[in-house]
Amino acid sequence: MHEITLCQHMADLIETQARRHAVHRVTAVWVDIGAFSCTDEDALQFCFGLACRGTRAEGCALHLRQLEAECWCYDCQSDCALMTAHVKICSRCGGKNLRIVADDSVKITKLQFDEEVNNV
Repeated sequence: MHEITLCQHMADLIETQARRHAVHRVTAVWVDIGAFSCTDEDALQFCFGLACRGTRAEGCALHLRQLEAECWCYDCQSDCALMTAHVKICSRCGGKNLRIVADDSVKITKLQFDEEVNNV
């Protein structure tokens, strides 16, 4: 399970940004999950809560967005999308002759801080 390592890294990054902006608490985090990241959303939710214990992000809301893989189907000459690395078939024509541009990353895209700012 690599989710705990991902969440520990995210918690470190969030804490760094919270310190940099001198905020007391992080209230929400938005994360994009690449289609081919092999990341389980339930495990990520669970591990994130554990990784954020004792940090400024403890108890914050975690918003996850699963991204699709962008594809070009050579068979029907159109764009299509894949939601998983396991099924590599055009959603339009069922063709298997695809050019796939997939992201395997997990990225923090937005942080929301509370209104109370520490003057440290």
